[in-house]
Amino acid sequence: MIVYMTEKGKYFPPNAEKPRGLYINLTNRCNNDCPFCLRQKKIMTAENSLWLESEPTVDEVKKELNAAPLDIVKEIVFCGFGEPTIRLDALLELLRYIKKIRPQIPTRLNTNGLGNLEHGRNIEQDFENILDTASISLNAANAERYLQITRSKFGLQAYDAMLTFAENMKKFVPHVVLTIVDKVTPPAEIELCQKICNERGLTLRVRPYEDN
Repeated sequence: MIVYMTEKGKYFPPNAEKPRGLYINLTNRCNNDCPFCLRQKKIMTAENSLWLESEPTVDEVKKELNAAPLDIVKEIVFCGFGEPTIRLDALLELLRYIKKIRPQIPTRLNTNGLGNLEHGRNIEQDFENILDTASISLNAANAERYLQITRSKFGLQAYDAMLTFAENMKKFVPHVVLTIVDKVTPPAEIELCQKICNERGLTLRVRPYEDN
């Protein structure tokens, strides 16, 4: 599924009338391999699955957006079973398109924050004026623990790159949030993560672990 809509994690048919989030999946590819990620274990029905049989073109996503009930959409989120910034050009074009057709709808990017390493340049400024919230997976309080959890293809450098990305995004995006997963992260480490965020002027959100 390319575009799907939920309210508090529950799927709704296209004719639902309650305000809810609209989620866009651009790719199954990811440069991390987190064992707790939903892509590893979440069971979803075919009609509600985030998994893509093939990566959609920009025009295909635009067609889905044009057909969606945008009048009841409270936020448009780029996420999925993969890392959206891997398809950076498509992501940016679609964010610009959304701001053109519905500038009042907030946009959010769920990312692991490794886009700079993926593309070999700083990409943060690309999101200026087209992205409202960046939600970045922090996952751990140090580089060694981060690599153990994420099994990132970039190795130990991934952790500092992610934090630098988060700090730089603050210059161009109104809301930047770092996230950790409660059952994956021990309470003592959550405290350390909060300290890291406080020192860097970043917001921390503790996400609930999903068994399925």
